[in-house]
Amino acid sequence: MGQAIPALLAPYLSPEQIEAAFGIMGLDTQLVEDGTYYVIENKGRIVGCGGWSRRATLFGVDHTTGRDANLLDPAKDAARIRAMYTHPEWTRNGIGRRILELSEQAALREGFARFELASTLSGEPLYRACGYEPVEEFEEKFASGVRVPLIRMEKRP
Repeated sequence: MGQAIPALLAPYLSPEQIEAAFGIMGLDTQLVEDGTYYVIENKGRIVGCGGWSRRATLFGVDHTTGRDANLLDPAKDAARIRAMYTHPEWTRNGIGRRILELSEQAALREGFARFELASTLSGEPLYRACGYEPVEEFEEKFASGVRVPLIRMEKRP
């Protein structure tokens, strides 16, 4: 995550925006505790990670304000795709796509019929290629005045 965030966002964000992005990007340990987080390794080295959530929080890390750990209702809510990262040396090798497949399959088994995520500008092409459609563009605003653009996206299998 520490390598993916600055490397993959550099073409889209200023250095100030990338620094601020660490306030909302990284691991959410709730996903690990819930057993909905996946890691892909190559020869013992993590090359990608990500997962899904049955909880209301759309994005953020442990210290992000406004988190909501309430459980979603699969009959009416979308499962959340969360904390997706690929090591910069391993992009375009199907890792992100594989994590999405694992996450979507698990959420479908729990009764969810659709998926939602907050994408960075660098992640949008992958999500579009995997059937996600943009719903809303928005910005996360930080106390420093820095704004980081995000795109809420949805998929209905």
